[in-house]
Amino acid sequence: WTLIFSSPYYLSSPHSSLCTNNPSFFGFWGGTFLSFFFMIKHLNQIKMLSFRLRSTYFSSSSSSLLQKLTSSPHTYPFSHKTISTSSSEQSSGDRKEEIVIVGGGIAGLATALALHRVGIRSLVLEQSDSLRTEGASISLFKNGWRVLDMLGVGSELRTHFLDIQGLTIKTLEGKEVRSMNFRDGDPSQEMRAVERSILLKTLADHLPPNTLQFSSKLAKIEQDDGTGETKLHLTNGSQLSSKIVIGCDGIWSPIARWMGFSETKYTGHSCYRGLALFPNGHPYKPMTVQYYAKGMRGGFMPVSPTKVFWFFIYNNPSPGPKVTDPSVLKRQALDLLKNWPSEMLELVDLSVDDTISEATLQDRWLWPVITPPVYKGGVVLAGDAWHPMTPNLGQGGCCALEDAVVLTKKLSNAMKFKQGSIEDALRSYGNERWARIFPMTVKANIAGKIQHSKNPLICFVRDSYMIPKLTKPGKLFEHTNFTPEPL
Repeated sequence: WTLIFSSPYYLSSPHSSLCTNNPSFFGFWGGTFLSFFFMIKHLNQIKMLSFRLRSTYFSSSSSSLLQKLTSSPHTYPFSHKTISTSSSEQSSGDRKEEIVIVGGGIAGLATALALHRVGIRSLVLEQSDSLRTEGASISLFKNGWRVLDMLGVGSELRTHFLDIQGLTIKTLEGKEVRSMNFRDGDPSQEMRAVERSILLKTLADHLPPNTLQFSSKLAKIEQDDGTGETKLHLTNGSQLSSKIVIGCDGIWSPIARWMGFSETKYTGHSCYRGLALFPNGHPYKPMTVQYYAKGMRGGFMPVSPTKVFWFFIYNNPSPGPKVTDPSVLKRQALDLLKNWPSEMLELVDLSVDDTISEATLQDRWLWPVITPPVYKGGVVLAGDAWHPMTPNLGQGGCCALEDAVVLTKKLSNAMKFKQGSIEDALRSYGNERWARIFPMTVKANIAGKIQHSKNPLICFVRDSYMIPKLTKPGKLFEHTNFTPEPL
């Protein structure tokens, strides 16, 4: 149906009553819009069909065959540069750990804390010399807060961030297209803009001593088929052996490449983010405000009484070299927003330099059958390393948190309660999470195509019908209705 609706040949043929009745409306882009709407409406059916296909074809035998066909050799040298470190423990030679987590971001630290809560020790290897703080803020909805409550840090984090009440969507001219209260359709909904640095620090502070090891960059990974252990070689010369390795090393994950996963795909959109500082307090209500324009979408939301998070996403078919100089990024952002409302320009101008960032939006669709399993031997992926998605649903961080507790529960059942093998646990984790992650990644991508379209027809339908008529709070955020099994 998607191919039929999207085909300009079909829609321009005499067999198409739609095109005959209204040829100017139902052209190629009209068909594309109908395809997007059809896919969004029927994602649950698509999800169930895909899950059945994956369950059928990813049996243990075919999974083993697929690994042989798609995986790199067992030894994979990563490109790297040597990082010096003063840690005597790192240079003490080979070590054995039960679980090693590669990556000290949201997924890595949340997984380590979840394991700690069930009495399982882990070691987190972070290649930086301190906690990663790039990126101003992320949106956390109720599914993310449920996980943080399970980890025992939800109440502490809530004291830092405002409870966002709703959403207002406007045109650049200031016309209000839609306004809603998040709790009108779902009284349990909760949404806050969370500073990444505070989230990471809070998770790290609740870990036991010596869990987090900085300046530990992975150079090479090997699997011993005889013992089933995985050996990790670090750039400082030290080595670790572990029964279980959890790859939480982000969107450009070397571990995912070693497992045979494809590179992420650029969506054609780039995003600027920043955090504006108002030492004497800002004038904004606890609401998300978004502006929609042709080929662009941007907005802001208060983080705390003195900080406001802002962002904008725009079509960028040919991104140039990555820029990291905050002063240059600020100038670029102001130039791109020169025709936008003055409040957006003010937020950019008042931003703290080290919070401003620009990134290309990437994702990876975990197609059934052809995508490698989430695990290879005792190595498994979580968070962006496995399922990078665009921020159009605000679910990247939430899904990383979900991964942490679901994976921990599966491992705990196998390791502590002897409910199946480690391989069974990893397979169960992959099947359960894939059924949720794959359709959400697709939905986020399609939402971005509509939100950031430059096509006048799609923009007209979006602003005149889809946003005012179809965006009801309960339905709009139904993907946040997820509660993991208690640890």
